Order: sequence, then C-alpha cells, then structure tokens
Amino acid sequence: MAHPATRVLAVLELLQTHGRLTGPEMARRLAVDVRTLRRYLAHLEEMGFPLAAERGRAGGYQLVSGFKLPPMMFTSDEALAVAVGLRAARGLGLAASGPAVESALAKLARVLPEGLRRRLRDVDETVTLDLHRATAPGDNRALVELSAAAQERRVVHLRYRSPRGEDSARDFETYGLVFRGGHWYAAGRCRSREALRTFRLDRIVALEPRPERFRPPAAFDALAHVTRAVATIPRAHAVEVLLRADLAAARRAVFGALGTLEPAPGGVLLRVQADDLGWVARELARLPFAFAVRAPAALRGELSRLAARLRRTAGRRGGSRRGRPAAPAPAG
Repeated sequence: MAHPATRVLAVLELLQTHGRLTGPEMARRLAVDVRTLRRYLAHLEEMGFPLAAERGRAGGYQLVSGFKLPPMMFTSDEALAVAVGLRAARGLGLAASGPAVESALAKLARVLPEGLRRRLRDVDETVTLDLHRATAPGDNRALVELSAAAQERRVVHLRYRSPRGEDSARDFETYGLVFRGGHWYAAGRCRSREALRTFRLDRIVALEPRPERFRPPAAFDALAHVTRAVATIPRAHAVEVLLRADLAAARRAVFGALGTLEPAPGGVLLRVQADDLGWVARELARLPFAFAVRAPAALRGELSRLAARLRRTAGRRGGSRRGRPAAPAPAG
C-alpha cells in the first residue's frame, strides 16, 4: 500500500487534473474508503490548500476558484538532468519503475513551457543507457526500507536467500546501498557474523526494522566495499598476476570489478576470481604495461592463444603492407 503522504498528494493531483470530483469517485480512484478520503482532504487543508466542498449526495470537492500552485521552473540544464534521470530509472531495476516514470514525465510535460517540454521529449525518445542487465528486486520495499535504515542508523532483521536457494536470517547494519554490474547491493555489518557483508537486494526475502541503533564507521566507502566484495567472490580460477607498474597507474588501468590490487615487490599484485580465463586474458591484453602471470599456468596458455589470434588478424589486415611488424604478444 502507498504511504499516506503519497495518497494525500494523489488527492491534490486528482483535483488539479479534474477540477471537481465527488467523494465516492475520488475514494474509488484511490482505492480507499470515504472516511479515509476525508482525512486526506483534511491534511491538504492543514497544508494550506483551500478546498471548496459541496454538501449533499451529488456534492463534490474542488480547489477554491482562482487558487493555482506555483509553476515549476526549470533551466535547460535542470530539464536535461530530470530527463536523463528518469530515463535511467527505467533501467536501474526498480520494481514498477515504468509506470512511475511515465507518470512523472506526464506531470512535467503539463507544467513545463513548450521549449523545455520538447527538449524533455527529445531526450526521452533518443537517449539510450546501457543498463539492460539490471536485475530488479521483487519490489521497491527493500531499497526504501534499507535506505531509511541507513539514514536513521537503525538495525534491520533480514531473511536472505543464497544463490543455492538456502535461506538464512540475521540482524544487519546498513551502511550504504550501491547499484553495480546490473544489481542492487546493501553494504554493512552483519551482527550474526560480526563482519562486513554485502547482500543483493533481489535475494532479500523479507526484512523488518529493529529498535536497536548503530554507529557506522567514519568515511565508509560503500561503492569500494561492494566492488571489492564482488571481485573476490570465489570462482573456478584464482588468478594472480604481477603488474609492472606502480599502484596509481594500476588503479587507472584496471577497472575495479576485475580484481583487487596490492603493492608487491617489483610492481602491483592483481588478484582475480574468474570462471573464464579467456576473459581474464582479454582484459590483461588491454593493459598499457607488462605483466607476469603467477597463477594459474592455464592462463599463460590463454594469453598465448590470444596473441596468436591477434597476429593472424594483423597479418590478414596488413599482408599487403610490407615492413609492418606483426602484433606483439601480451607479456605472460
């Protein structure tokens, strides 16, 4: 069920759109009883919106004649930010985001001047964001509740389902929420295991706020924690590669989800958990500096095969151009 404040604003939206409606008609549209509707109307009046009520069976409600809400004023940059933001909301895996986005766009179109309305429509119809891999939670409740818990520093009780379908329960301190790689994650401290943990929101079966409060660590970086947690999930192959670079250069060249980086004698040690060594080889071949594979030995074979394919491709493309060197093999 929607939050009462949302229903109050929905009453205002109905009165703005239709001018006059009977109580039963508004109650039907909002899926509430007439008594509840009267409470919402009273809240509107308390907020300063003047209402005119007509008594009797055919009576209705409307905003006092001449009363108008102040128009929303947007600059071109603000309108662009709103349009792209709404476009992104469609792809972020939020449950029922489609109808909400369409409703928001319709409301904006009604109050924006023609020039900005046209720009909003142009952006919505032409901009494409690569968020197609987003996995939606079952509904928006987990995102909303965990956001509130993080802000209020309140413990929540989670029931969580693992990738193998096993359920577990724990008390959790939410430090932050992150959208990465097509999934929503909650980062924080699991009280049951007394350790930092990361949970995917689409695997949360149920949650319940607790009265206990917590104090989060200072300057906790939720994005960095989730990136590291995802990169270190155990997989088929544990990879170790020594990068011939300093730590700053390695961080600029290696995207966070690939693996973890740490200083080591002779360079920087990259640790990767992967199911596909061919994918690791292709990512290593992109690096602008040399590297040495420490483990597993099978990765050297993947790099050799990749280098051979690159040489063959370069040979076919440049066979008629004499004197051109073949593509160099990645260091291994």
